[in-house]
Amino acid sequence: MKKEDKSLLINSLVETLKTYPHFYVVDMTALDSVTTSNLRRECFKQDIKLQVVKNTLFEKALEQIEGEFDALKPALKGPSGIMFCQTANVPAKMLKKFNKDNNGVPAFKAAYAEESVYVGAENLEALCAIKSKNELIAEVVAALEGQVQGVLNALDSGSSTIYGVLDTIAKKGE
Repeated sequence: MKKEDKSLLINSLVETLKTYPHFYVVDMTALDSVTTSNLRRECFKQDIKLQVVKNTLFEKALEQIEGEFDALKPALKGPSGIMFCQTANVPAKMLKKFNKDNNGVPAFKAAYAEESVYVGAENLEALCAIKSKNELIAEVVAALEGQVQGVLNALDSGSSTIYGVLDTIAKKGE
């Protein structure tokens, strides 16, 4: 590959890294053409961009953006596929399901999600458990809604209690 082509590819990777806040590194070694096509199809459905790149070019792209990525370097060995995404837990859930259906391939190597680095297959479960921004917002709204409903119920029952007390006092006065 010519030096100019490498430079263009690195610049493209830098732009992709700036566009997508999370990425996963997976081992593409054991994938045949059918499994690779199925993986690409599944990534497309989940709005994940899958790109196979040379590890050295990806390292050079990482050096050009802000962040601490040194912990990822041991994972960048052998044929690597990079999964870029907007939601941190989507690729983890997709990989877990895809691995179950395809005898553990592609193997998870590492990830950069929610400004943290995860290296090793044992971290896939932790990545699945990360809540997305929309899930966190839904939980906060549900918690607030429950509190508001409690206050409204208290106010509602308070009016009937006050009415009952006033009614009792009025009856005693008669």
